[in-house]
Amino acid sequence: MKEKNNQQSKLIGLGLDNADGHKRITQSERFSIVGGSEETHQSLTQTAIKTFETLDRKGKTLETVEREELNDIIQDALD
Repeated sequence: MKEKNNQQSKLIGLGLDNADGHKRITQSERFSIVGGSEETHQSLTQTAIKTFETLDRKGKTLETVEREELNDIIQDALD
């Protein structure tokens, strides 16, 4: 019998362009953003927020959305 997994999926953003020595970490229940320059970190955070706003409007979660649709949602959030 398969056990039910009660863990929630999480979106992870990783910024690699940090040159100022600051350690930037933004966490929520549904995503974590780590690293990056101030601009990159802010952009990743806004993209994650917009992604979850769209998922919420569609009544979907990371667990229920198809990979291709999630990719499209993220790409739209970047525009």
